[in-house]
Amino acid sequence: MGQHDAGQCAGVGGAVEGVFVLLGKRWNGVILASLMSGPGRFAELRRAVSGISERMLSDRLAELGEAGLVSREVDAGPPLRVTYRLTPAGEALRPALEELGSWAERFLGVPGGEGCTAARQPEAADPRGA
Repeated sequence: MGQHDAGQCAGVGGAVEGVFVLLGKRWNGVILASLMSGPGRFAELRRAVSGISERMLSDRLAELGEAGLVSREVDAGPPLRVTYRLTPAGEALRPALEELGSWAERFLGVPGGEGCTAARQPEAADPRGA
């Protein structure tokens, strides 16, 4: 085995830990994966992320926005429409998330496939403008 540089690993470990603190929160990874298929409105994301409440989705989108991974765009309408999309930083996660998905399929036996991104369908006009 090669030599282990604890100092070098501590820096990488801290960065990896920071990523997993954010992405390891329930729903965050699934929301990002859903947005990889393109921008979406709130109701579309709610349908794509099975089991998430409206409040939790709102909280997670705000958190991902504060982290600089998701942007929120408001079209005053009428009707009012809010669209969420990956920022360049969020888009830069795509290769890493795809690689993690492949790793999970191979080593954890987690089925892959298209997942939640295939479940997102454009919605009809939403009276709430979500």
